Amino acid sequence: MKPRALISVFNKEGIQELASFLAGSGWEILSTGGTAKYLGEQQIPVIDVAAVTGFPECLDGRVKTLHPAIHAGLLARRDEKSHRDTLEKLGISPIDLVCVNLYPFFEKARAGLSLEETVEFIDIGGPAMLRSAAKNYRDVLVLTDPADYGEVIDGLKAGGPAMEFRKRLAGKVFDLTAAYDGAIARYLLDEAYPEYLPLSLRKAQTLRYGENGHQGAALYLNTDRPGALGAMEQLHGKELSYNNIRDLDLAWKAACAFGLDADRTASQGEADLDRVLPDLSVKAGGMPPVCCVAVKHNTPCGIALGNTLGEAYEKTYACDPVSIFGGIVASNAPVDAAVAERLGDLFLEIVAAPDFEEKALEILKKKKNLRIIRIPVSPREKWEYVSVDGGLLVQEANRRLLEKWDVVTKTAPPPEDRGDMIFGMRTVAYVKSNAIVVVKNRAAVGIGGGETNRIWAAELALNRSARLIAAAAEAGKDDGAPARVLASDAFFPFPDVAEAAAAAGIKTIIQPGGSQNDRLSVEACDRLGLAMVFTGIRHFKH
Repeated sequence: MKPRALISVFNKEGIQELASFLAGSGWEILSTGGTAKYLGEQQIPVIDVAAVTGFPECLDGRVKTLHPAIHAGLLARRDEKSHRDTLEKLGISPIDLVCVNLYPFFEKARAGLSLEETVEFIDIGGPAMLRSAAKNYRDVLVLTDPADYGEVIDGLKAGGPAMEFRKRLAGKVFDLTAAYDGAIARYLLDEAYPEYLPLSLRKAQTLRYGENGHQGAALYLNTDRPGALGAMEQLHGKELSYNNIRDLDLAWKAACAFGLDADRTASQGEADLDRVLPDLSVKAGGMPPVCCVAVKHNTPCGIALGNTLGEAYEKTYACDPVSIFGGIVASNAPVDAAVAERLGDLFLEIVAAPDFEEKALEILKKKKNLRIIRIPVSPREKWEYVSVDGGLLVQEANRRLLEKWDVVTKTAPPPEDRGDMIFGMRTVAYVKSNAIVVVKNRAAVGIGGGETNRIWAAELALNRSARLIAAAAEAGKDDGAPARVLASDAFFPFPDVAEAAAAAGIKTIIQPGGSQNDRLSVEACDRLGLAMVFTGIRHFKH
């Protein structure tokens, strides 16, 4: 009896070579629809599946291979006499190789089609055949990936692929169908926390190493949902590392939280701001639209707003001219030649933006190892995932900004402080907790984060801002006046932060509120003449 192969592929890459080899080696080839037509055009003899099943393709192609004559031929164990006898009794020939790839549901789920259109790209017969063949991998070769065709051909020439290779091919089937089903489940369920978590990710890149040199790592991206890093394009420089990608993700999210982001959608918390302080919304012209962020070791070391990227970058650089060295810079505005010249003066790992002028690229590409990243879309992921030993923590992405604008002190913040207050509250959401940000003129002149108590974070941010402002004033780049605004990611459990802020010249504090000891901080502010606003929303980042 001749060996049989069943070939039904959406992606025709490499299939002519595989089918030609099989036909030339005495195999019978079963096929369906478009694949049968394609192979026939290549002068490769095929047997239509309907001739085997005795049942015509129907329901607009929904039913072609869902038949016992196919699945019995795939699932029958060759070493089991009762299986062989059953096939002979039923007149069914075994199938020894299956080559199937699936309808492009991943791509169509991202394409913005209607529900009815998208559902038609859910493959049923393909996954069923693959799973049957993979379960019986000892007897059936199963192919889903054109990259494996050559190795199968070589194995057949050598007398048959090794059992370990057959097992790996079977594993790839269930890897694929799990992701495929996961994408379908996510599309149809669209639930925040389903009973089972159907992730669908595909390896985009094997990384040189992980967080440290002895750790392996890889980047996986959603198959079915667009995201900023999935849309990024590396225009120049070395391969991205694990730490680069972590830092890039944070920097891009922070840059797009302000002003007009890369695809001109509303920035983070814009609806909250419109509701509470509509006069400060970007759309009303109350905040500079361009954001520049410098990140080092997964925390911002500089972040500022400006009316132009040049202005925003100069302010960001001035936030911390030391730590930016060896960091990454991201902006929500295209990079022009003038900014590229300034960026070229530094050693940076990455520059990321929605676009780059041609002249800017020429300048930046003079840095051999600088990674230049174009990201044309804003962050899209609704959920955040953190691995724990044995599972994942899942939470909503932090897209809220504030719930209220509650002035809790006798002194109200002056109108000129409100923009810096909003800027500080947005910035503090991207700093590791406990986090304090001191703000002057829409720039984070003092950042204190990752401390185990709030007063240490405050002291760090206040001391940094004082030194920075003094140095800038000495260089003639600042008026020397202390920063007026301090933002905190969470409530003050004690009055010590308010007292330290007042001693440093701070006039206005913005914080979520919610401590049992709120009264102590409010009383301290009233005693010291500070204004304090509660927002009602905490911004912890662990």
